[in-house]
Amino acid sequence: MSSYKKFLQVGLALDPIHVGTGGTRIGRVDLTIVRDPVTQVPKIPGSSLAGVYRAYVAMYFEENRTAQFPNRDKPFYPDCAGLGLDADHGHCRQPDCPVCTVFGFARGAGQEGGFAGLAAFTDVHLLLFPVATRQGPMWVTAPQTLRFIGLNVQGVEENAVYLESNSGNPLNLGWLLLPVQACAQMNDIKTKLQGLGIPDYIQNRLALVPDRLFAHIVNSNLEVRTSVSINPETGAAEERALFSYEALPRSTVLVWEIIAKNPQHFRIGGQEIGVILDGGQRMYSPERVHEVTHQAHPYLKHLGIGGMGTRGMGRVEVVHENESPGTQDIDCVEPAQRQSNPS
Repeated sequence: MSSYKKFLQVGLALDPIHVGTGGTRIGRVDLTIVRDPVTQVPKIPGSSLAGVYRAYVAMYFEENRTAQFPNRDKPFYPDCAGLGLDADHGHCRQPDCPVCTVFGFARGAGQEGGFAGLAAFTDVHLLLFPVATRQGPMWVTAPQTLRFIGLNVQGVEENAVYLESNSGNPLNLGWLLLPVQACAQMNDIKTKLQGLGIPDYIQNRLALVPDRLFAHIVNSNLEVRTSVSINPETGAAEERALFSYEALPRSTVLVWEIIAKNPQHFRIGGQEIGVILDGGQRMYSPERVHEVTHQAHPYLKHLGIGGMGTRGMGRVEVVHENESPGTQDIDCVEPAQRQSNPS
């Protein structure tokens, strides 16, 4: 009996995405997005993802409560979506609640108990990042990002852009002009991406760069917008209220994992977890836990994640959700080429 399983999720940004740091800073952009503290590559924290999933799953079960849970008086939304410790409208904390069991709940001060939840969420990482070039848009990736989907890519070491074929002409990625190298195994990478639901127009325009260049290319090609506050009395722009903010551009491909625990290994208040899902099936396995989180995906596509939602930002379409794959080794440089170029 498996204690847990990991499920890989791949999403395509339908709109720009702004998950901010919660404050302003002096610099090129007033409102910056979250970045990995080591690589400086933008990401979406797992805590942000978990909160959005919880709210949307609660919405789903509230809309279907009459059919699936006719005997429950307490609604799943908004009470179980995140009000937490509120005495009158907090988490219901019941072992048959799909929201509280999958996402956990807390109790007030002085009360014993609480439950961490059956689903855990990793940070959302960039997998493929769109960059404008003189040959049209290219989706840039790097070995460090391909590891998230089980690809261990070797040979991407020179300060160059690796394409499926080498035309002999350098290619610009935004402001950065790089020589072109041919990746001998690019077709294997494309096959892997095809299995993850990545559209053909993205697969056919892949560009590999070394890890050391990836963060520079991404941060130099983020979308930056400018907005201004509106005076409600005059309907005109508020004086000295101009601000700028950055976002991941539309068509960015994102990747994250959901770690689903086995419900049979846990108890809530001494009782077995007794959630009954569609079709009368009990939530008895990690796969069933993942099935609950899946209910949030249509809402992600229409309601989105992050800030600036009223400015047309945040929608994400999940194009793949399945168990995390094993590791596959890929070498972009042919052995003969490596021997002739030992650097």
